[in-house]
Amino acid sequence: MDHPAVGQQLRSLRAASGQTVSMVAREAGLSVPYVANLENGRGNPTLAALSRLATALGARLDVTVILPGTGEARPAAAGPPASLVRLARTRRFRRAVAAMAGPSGVSGTELSPRLVSALAGLSAALGTEPSEADWWRLLDALVLMTVHPEPGE
Repeated sequence: MDHPAVGQQLRSLRAASGQTVSMVAREAGLSVPYVANLENGRGNPTLAALSRLATALGARLDVTVILPGTGEARPAAAGPPASLVRLARTRRFRRAVAAMAGPSGVSGTELSPRLVSALAGLSAALGTEPSEADWWRLLDALVLMTVHPEPGE
């Protein structure tokens, strides 16, 4: 059975977190070919495997059961914009995530995909893809708010 939407989401999460297929497979306790096939929309993943992959990617697995004839609950997410994926692969992004992770009490590995997802959601809400400079301004503002909160808060 083919699952292109699942594969696309797995690839987007992995790319946004800056991990390789090998890193995710090792963290999830799965083989590299298995994970690569899933990302390419091939294979028949078990819920256990998807749950392990979600954990390795710092994500949460949500399962929706849809009654026949009612259609999809919602369209699959298109994934983060390409400019955001490129930004998330940089050393500067990893340093910013590490700076924000400390005060928040969340690991950088867990925070990175959440941050990319939140920024992608902002892009979708605005209906436009911010420029690289805009992404950096947003990220700098988030670091400032996280690392140097308003006194008394």
